[in-house]
Amino acid sequence: MDISTILGIGLAFGMIAFGIISNQSSLMTYYNLPSLFITVGGALASTIASHPKEKSFRIIQVMLSTIKEPKVDNIGLVRTLVSFSEKARREGLLSLEENLNEIEDPFMKKAVQLVIDGTDPDLLRSMMETEMDLIEEDFASEKALMDSAGAFAPAYGMIGTLIGLIAMLKTLNNPETLGPGMSVALITTFYGSILSNSVFLPMGEKIGRRATKILRQKQMILEGVLSIQAGENPRVLEEKLKSFLNIQEKTAYEAATQEATA
Repeated sequence: MDISTILGIGLAFGMIAFGIISNQSSLMTYYNLPSLFITVGGALASTIASHPKEKSFRIIQVMLSTIKEPKVDNIGLVRTLVSFSEKARREGLLSLEENLNEIEDPFMKKAVQLVIDGTDPDLLRSMMETEMDLIEEDFASEKALMDSAGAFAPAYGMIGTLIGLIAMLKTLNNPETLGPGMSVALITTFYGSILSNSVFLPMGEKIGRRATKILRQKQMILEGVLSIQAGENPRVLEEKLKSFLNIQEKTAYEAATQEATA
């Protein structure tokens, strides 16, 4: 589970609640069910309308996916590819067929299978880069879904405010209703801003950053598999793959390597 999504959204709502309470206001003052329906329902409806049904009907699933932590073990991946390289140099590329069932990542499994089948390196690269383009497109459409919801929520907040103001103006001759009416009218704008900046847009950013991380891993797999196919020295392959690791991953990998050789 990606605790940062839950923690971030929880802190945002907590700070808002703290601001309300510190101004000696009741939280129930800011609760209005019709405003909530207008803002949430309107934002979701417009988001669904503006995206293909294959994605828009899965908006809740996309939101929940930001809470799940994807399995990205780059250190273990380097070790696996280096071991495959060593085995291929000793026993030949066909020997890697024994390891296919151990590979959990479908992208890597397909790439290794293509190597075993003797696919031309240029064709292999082209096929796997097409796979990467599809993965990137999938992430981009999910991010666009959240960005749309983040843009529509404040707009529907304003629509709700206009509805409230129109209703308030109808009773303009009664001064006692002006204050409560204005308060209700502004609540939808309040809801729209919260949903946009505390939920939808942060989730969109999370999906975008996750896409970058996963695509970097796929690129590492592709370069590793092509190097294995080309028969490169495992040590050269290891150094090439380490260039894909961030500072923390490199430190952890080198520490583990030194511990294993000690």
